[in-house]
Amino acid sequence: MVRAIADMIVTGQMLPGEKLDEISLAARFEVSRTPVREALRELGAMGLVDREPNRSAVVTNVTENYLRSMFEAMAELEGMCARLSAERMTVDERRQLEIEHRASARLVHQGADEDYAAYNVEFHTRLYRGAHNDHIYELVTQSRARLSPFRRAQFRLPGRLTKSYAEHEEIVTAIMRADGVAAARAAYSHVEIVSGVSAIFASAGDK
Repeated sequence: MVRAIADMIVTGQMLPGEKLDEISLAARFEVSRTPVREALRELGAMGLVDREPNRSAVVTNVTENYLRSMFEAMAELEGMCARLSAERMTVDERRQLEIEHRASARLVHQGADEDYAAYNVEFHTRLYRGAHNDHIYELVTQSRARLSPFRRAQFRLPGRLTKSYAEHEEIVTAIMRADGVAAARAAYSHVEIVSGVSAIFASAGDK
């Protein structure tokens, strides 16, 4: 439910200021009001929903500038993780990263958007873990959770799977060569490209 509502917000099916009524949502998703409240709480933590005491939850007006600032921070964190992964990953970690990256080519050829999106989360998690820094891992996973609906939206763009795979290829190649500078540059660029998708929501919210 959280993912479904988040996707509707990001793609403009639910607009900023729109009320999110618990009873209507419960009927729509055929659940009780308890999981709806939990979903709204999670969406609030993502910054997609505002909720004041004794008032209905409403879709947040996330501005383009604020989204850009979040993606900028995310790109810096991802770049740091890629650099540290290039320097610190074990031989087994590098091998598994490469194996799974090669296997994801099948999803690209099949145009399996949903499966590739799930793999994409795993790919980036390997980079975060590969940095071998618990504090950085905490920071980057928190940031990713906030941006996950926007990052997922990228796969609605025509040809995005192929481009994402090519961008991953640059990151993996640099890590396999233990080239921290190249890995950081490739990871930063990768996230920066995704930030363009934020306009889907921000443009609607600024109108």
